Amino acid sequence: MNRIEHRHFLIVDDDPTFSRILARAMRLRGYEVQLAESVEQALQCLQAQLPDQVTVDLKMEGASGLTLIPHLRAASPAMRILVLTGYSSISTAVEAIKLGASNYLPKPANADQILAALAQRDADPGMEIDTQPMSVSRLEWEHIQKVLGEHQGNVSATARALGMHRRTLQRKLLKRPVKR
Repeated sequence: MNRIEHRHFLIVDDDPTFSRILARAMRLRGYEVQLAESVEQALQCLQAQLPDQVTVDLKMEGASGLTLIPHLRAASPAMRILVLTGYSSISTAVEAIKLGASNYLPKPANADQILAALAQRDADPGMEIDTQPMSVSRLEWEHIQKVLGEHQGNVSATARALGMHRRTLQRKLLKRPVKR
C-alpha cells in the first residue's frame, strides 16, 4: 500500500513580500501553502487544513508568534514548527523551544535553509561555537529580551524592572538588534 505524503505548509508572517516569496518557493517544492498575517488568521487556517510544517514570525502586529506555538503543538504533536524572526535573541529562542517549536532561525533565511531547519530532528553536536564574545550592545539587547519575556511582554513592567524610562525602552525595542 502506497502512503500518500501530506505536504501542507503554513506561513505565519505579517510581511507580505517575504510571505509571497516564501510561499512561491514552497509551492515550487511541491507544498500546498496557506498564508496567515496574524495569530488569529493562523488559528482560522488550522480549522481549514492542518499543516505538516509551519513557519511562525516572532514579532507581528497584535499577538507575538510565540503565543501561537502551544496551539499548533496541541493541534498536532508531529507538526514541525520553525520560529523565524528578524529579532532573534537567546531568550526568545529558548522560550520558543520551551513552548514546543521544533527549531528557531533568524531572518533572512531562504527556503532551503528553512526546510533544513524544519527537517533537523536532533541537536547538532558538531556545530561551531563562536569564540568572539558578544558586544555590549548585543548583551544589552539580550538582557532586555530576557526581562521582557519574564514580564510577558509588558513594556511598562519591564522598564520598571530595568530601572529605565518606558519611552527609552520603547525606542530600544524599535531598533533592530545588533548582530554581534
